[in-house]
Amino acid sequence: MKIIAVGMNYARHNEELGDAAARGEEPVIFMKPDSAILKDGNPFFIPDFSEEIHYEAELVARICRLGKNIAPRFADRYYDALTVGIDFTARDLQRKYRRAGNPWELCKGFDSSAAIGTFVPVSRFADKENLEFHLTIDGKEVQRGNTADMLFSMGDIIAHVSRFVTLKIGDLLFTGTPAGVGPVSAGQHLEGYLEREKLLDFYIR
Repeated sequence: MKIIAVGMNYARHNEELGDAAARGEEPVIFMKPDSAILKDGNPFFIPDFSEEIHYEAELVARICRLGKNIAPRFADRYYDALTVGIDFTARDLQRKYRRAGNPWELCKGFDSSAAIGTFVPVSRFADKENLEFHLTIDGKEVQRGNTADMLFSMGDIIAHVSRFVTLKIGDLLFTGTPAGVGPVSAGQHLEGYLEREKLLDFYIR
């Protein structure tokens, strides 16, 4: 199982990070190892190598078929469930690595950096291109996104990634975060919702 993630897929998020012109001709892709998975409501422990861990709420799709060189029009056949996830990012390390022109996988792929909620079947949703999701911290909404605002749709992403990497059953696709990212601190309670259903619920330690 692998975790495939998309960076800079919402224009307003790009603006808040100073990358207003970030949209290119193809999605920005990075990966996380399977050791990054945090599930079942387990707490996220802030690592000692960063002073600035940020939350990034995202819609997450679960791949259900083996696929290579998938055409965008067939992409819907390759995922069967959705949830809300958090792409935790060591923002201070990311800035450091970017300034040096170095790869920044370590600031994204560390242990427990990919929190995922309960998956629900895609059949519940009439229009997967118009899904709302949001994140609350201690009961206050901090992020809200809609798949209609993604710069690259799930079909675009699946088609692009599958040119390079074979998709396998159980792979996870993090589709990018909307505006509103920020730091976490010990004791906070994070809850993620897809439409009106709470799918993600855990604490920061």
